[in-house]
Amino acid sequence: MIPYKLIRSRRKTVAIYITEDAMVEVRAPLQMSKIDIDKFILSKEKWIIDNHEKRKQQCIEKAAFALHYGDNVSLGGKQYTIIAKEGNNAGFDGEHFYLPAGLMPENIKYAVVRIYKAVAKSLLTAKTNQFASRMMVKPAAIKISSAKTRWGSCSGKNNINYSWRLIMADNEVIDYVVVHELAHIKEHNHSSRFWAIVESILPDYLSCKSRLKVLQDKLSRENWE
Repeated sequence: MIPYKLIRSRRKTVAIYITEDAMVEVRAPLQMSKIDIDKFILSKEKWIIDNHEKRKQQCIEKAAFALHYGDNVSLGGKQYTIIAKEGNNAGFDGEHFYLPAGLMPENIKYAVVRIYKAVAKSLLTAKTNQFASRMMVKPAAIKISSAKTRWGSCSGKNNINYSWRLIMADNEVIDYVVVHELAHIKEHNHSSRFWAIVESILPDYLSCKSRLKVLQDKLSRENWE
């Protein structure tokens, strides 16, 4: 039997999760017997083994992740080199991520993330306002977060949040997430009406969804904490 952590709650079905630290977690209804849970685990053994190995590999790659001068990082789907520049300033000049010289890898990553967040605030606010005008909606607020599992969200009060990581994607994919969240102002669900709104603005949105998954898989192997 595959070792796992069991969490019981008032849920109706049993589900298996591979956590970020490569642990197998099983969530089951309160009244489900241990025998039935174990039977379910055995029936999903191949899926668990395959995904557990994938997550372990991701953990190894994340632990080894580091940034150095000369490395390339993604912005708008393009690659830009991290360079050392005289002075104490850090930023993005359209061609490079420039940083003060002599930084350690952890400080390089910290500086690059700060640049990403600044660029994200400017770029995503501009794109949101542009598409909001086109879609005839008005978000209550536009904020940038450090969310790792959600590219964007739209609250019940029409506040829109984006993960700064989104700006690593190419521009069409960024547009898709922006349109997706703005469409929620009209439809706070994922109904056919919602997807019709998205498609009316971005007919090729399915391709953007696929590319977003590719980026998500890449970032799962990188440590941007």
